[in-house]
Amino acid sequence: MEQQTINQPSAAFIAASWLALFIGIIAFNIGLWNANMQLNEKGYYFTVLMFGLFSAISVQKAVRDQLEGIPVTNLYYGIAWFTTLLAIVLLTVGLWNAELEKSEKGFYAMSFVLSLFAAVAVQKNTRDVKAAKPKDLF
Repeated sequence: MEQQTINQPSAAFIAASWLALFIGIIAFNIGLWNANMQLNEKGYYFTVLMFGLFSAISVQKAVRDQLEGIPVTNLYYGIAWFTTLLAIVLLTVGLWNAELEKSEKGFYAMSFVLSLFAAVAVQKNTRDVKAAKPKDLF
């Protein structure tokens, strides 16, 4: 198999990815903190966010591993995709049935999507930085 050269991402892209991740997560949680909903509802949305972040990172890792020839079982690959889609569906169903203004629903949806996308970018950057570094001989 041909060895692929991995270029290290720019510092600006790394910073933008981390900033987007923090903005998405912090905005989502500030929205929850200020929301007029019961604690169990806030817990539901927070859990869906964390579940979604973990799932999106798992998808990125599984896809990248396959591209690099690292064995990934079909079961893990399928579960990673399933859980990512499930997190999106759970948020959608929760927001659809929530007694919130449409603008609030849009705010949660957009900060959720921003967070998922940024988590994938941060994971990719982290892996690219590590792969671009020369391997130690010792």
